Order: sequence, then structure tokens, then C-alpha cells
Amino acid sequence: MQIVVTLDCVDIEPQANFWLGALAPLDYCRGFHGPPYLSLVGPAPAPTLLLQHVPEPKQGKNRMHLDLDFGTADLTSEVNRLEQLGAARLSEELNEHGFRWIVVADPEGNEFCVFNPPKSLRHGRLRNT
Repeated sequence: MQIVVTLDCVDIEPQANFWLGALAPLDYCRGFHGPPYLSLVGPAPAPTLLLQHVPEPKQGKNRMHLDLDFGTADLTSEVNRLEQLGAARLSEELNEHGFRWIVVADPEGNEFCVFNPPKSLRHGRLRNT
């Protein structure tokens, strides 16, 4: 099975550059490009991020968003790095059930979270202690 996450964009090239920079620690690169699409692919089994050109800008809150764990406990530094690439911080650090996260938005306003899971959870699985 393959998972592809599609992101509507008014301007694909700047969005591709932002997301390639944002996902650089995960080793993403450009894949298929055939207007109106441009794919960003990571190493298997990472999902593909498919950028799709649309004429209208984002309106309202995302119904689905990405949660990105870069493997660092220093969320502020990671969000600062993303802000240098063009992201906007939308929240202070939040936490619930041991998860910590900061809400940010890409240059076109699409929300996503930079998070750190509790120590008992790694790679989506509960560790036996």
C-alpha cells in the first residue's frame, strides 16, 4: 500500500521549495512532475506529498493536516528553522497525553504540527517497559 498526501497550492514552485526544505531531514526529493502536479517523495515507506495547482487560495481551517516528528526534543529550534523557510508559527507549545507540539503554517497558510511524542511511544508503537 502507498499513501499519497495531496496539498492544493496556488503557486507550486515556492511550495515545493518550502516543503523540500522543511522535509530535508527526512530526505525528500522531487519526483513526478506533470502539470498541475509535482510530487515530493521520501524514502520508503514515507508518504508522497503531491502538490496540486489550484486557482483559489486556501480558505478556512484544514480538515486534515500533517504531524511531523523530526526526532528532536527541541521543538522551538525546529519551528525556528521552518520559519526561516517561510513558515508562520500559529501557536505556542501545546501538550496533551505526553505529546508536545507547535502549530505552524506553510507559506500558503496550510496548517501542520511539529511534534514530539511521549518517551513511551516511538515510531507509532507503544514500547514495552
